[in-house]
Amino acid sequence: MIEADTLLSASKARGFDFFTGVPCSFLTPIINRVISDRETSYVGAASEGEAVAIASGAWLAGKETVVMCQNSGLGNTINPLTSLNHPFRIPTLMFVTWRGQPGLGDEPQHELMGEITDVLIRDIGVGCSHLPDEEGDVGPALDAAQAAMMENDLPYAFIVAKGTVADADLDQADLVAPPMGDYLDLRKGGIRATRYQTLERVVEIAPESAAMIATTGKCGRELFTIADRDQHLYQVGSMGCASAMGLGVALNVDRPLVVLDGDGAALMKMGSFATVGAQAPKNFIHVILDNGVHDSTGGQATVSPIVDFARVALACGYRTGTVIDDLDGFDQAFAAAMAGEGPHLVHARIAPGSLSKLGRPTVKPPEVARRFKRFLAS
Repeated sequence: MIEADTLLSASKARGFDFFTGVPCSFLTPIINRVISDRETSYVGAASEGEAVAIASGAWLAGKETVVMCQNSGLGNTINPLTSLNHPFRIPTLMFVTWRGQPGLGDEPQHELMGEITDVLIRDIGVGCSHLPDEEGDVGPALDAAQAAMMENDLPYAFIVAKGTVADADLDQADLVAPPMGDYLDLRKGGIRATRYQTLERVVEIAPESAAMIATTGKCGRELFTIADRDQHLYQVGSMGCASAMGLGVALNVDRPLVVLDGDGAALMKMGSFATVGAQAPKNFIHVILDNGVHDSTGGQATVSPIVDFARVALACGYRTGTVIDDLDGFDQAFAAAMAGEGPHLVHARIAPGSLSKLGRPTVKPPEVARRFKRFLAS
């Protein structure tokens, strides 16, 4: 058995300085020690996939990241690990517990995952090994994991068996709910702008210092068509992860961070609203381009017509929530968000449709990520 402090100290000595995840009883000592350490950053995520996206954003902002989760949560991580970390070549260290370990009694929902944990991790292109239970082996194991991540620019996972880490106390601050933010309805009921027209305004209004993350699908493709810049990151998968990735960036840079989201994507991972609100990054501007349909897959309707994203954001701790339905309203809302402390949400109700013969980014995802990272560091 190893001490949690040994594992944390060894991790910090190797540069790991940003932790996120979802608790598991097998992880309790590690998470308790991380939360209690005032020199490390820990973000509690609403889901395991969200944690992977948060860590990816933090890596882009220059952090060495760690994701912690139960193996039952691997299902939630598969989408970002395979369609965000893999195409963009973004590494992160993972601690994944081994619930349902064969030969040990556990609850029935862990049985199958316990049998396939290591196989599943390797099948999605992530290296893995078991976390040592001898203190003298921790440092060399971390060195090997770090070397693997440096070699292939992909995540590496330690599988944590029950009882590997000794108990550790928890010292955490209480989370205090902020005052309810300001709601503003600027809708006029006229002709709605298209996503392309709205993105043109974003590019025109945003300062050169602003970084932008565009959600997967036609949003990123249209932003690339309007202006391909180092500060633009075009997600090519990981639907619903743009706001979590943006949070990881915003927490670690001073410049404005703009998330260009879609209604379908935002609905897919609404837990991220609460994580953003709890962390309350002042430089976070969340724009939801809501055309009421899944535009990239043929125009099937979403449920967004019954959702007031601005009020949802305010209920989750955002400082402002504004809804608009024309370009004048968008100009006003976006400029105000840029000028004031966030997090802000701008809910833009727009018309469906996109450019005909819309192209795709010609810059490969790994280069998009690395030039974005260089921009953030500049």
